[in-house]
Amino acid sequence: MALTAPIIGGKGTVPLPDSVFAVEVGPALMHEVAKAEGAGRRQGTHATKSRGMVKGGRAKPFRQKGTGRARQGTTRAPQFAGGGVVFGPQPRSYAVKVNKKAYRKARCMGLSQHAGAGTIGVFEADAFTNPKTKDALLLIDGWAERAPLVVVVHPDEEPAALSFRNIPRSAVLTPSEVGLTELLWARRVLISKLALAELVHALESAPKQTEVPA
Repeated sequence: MALTAPIIGGKGTVPLPDSVFAVEVGPALMHEVAKAEGAGRRQGTHATKSRGMVKGGRAKPFRQKGTGRARQGTTRAPQFAGGGVVFGPQPRSYAVKVNKKAYRKARCMGLSQHAGAGTIGVFEADAFTNPKTKDALLLIDGWAERAPLVVVVHPDEEPAALSFRNIPRSAVLTPSEVGLTELLWARRVLISKLALAELVHALESAPKQTEVPA
């Protein structure tokens, strides 16, 4: 039986290709890709100063001998308050390399889960001539009662994107921005017809290797 998605706010259904929406789910691969996506989104801009970077501390805090205390050369040493940090974090990239075929397959698994559960809907983005959140709420009324909601639109469908962006617990994405993390987070996925065609075209291709996008 071929998979289909209902047209939200209209009549009929849209066929979903088995190559994208009927992929067998592999929890191990999905876990690996989800971790890689999370790692790629870390900024990695944390930094601390070593004793050589901290300002001050040129003179010895007290004389070398006669105090009964251990000798100290500078107040910028790690044992002093305000001193440098030993082996502190420095800026780095947390990106993890993932085979692009595996990443594509994991995204298909996320879409297949929604297709199997009947939580994917298709809509006509041309109906949104002007950005109106009220129209977006009327469209999904009775269908997307359970948030979160992920809305996928083509970059040229700006009125539709602006109409959905203010709905609580929703995310408006383009086909290239749809990752496994968003699909696992969403309870419902709403895709415009133009975005669906672009998403299917992108996932049916089989490139070689890439870095998981942030």
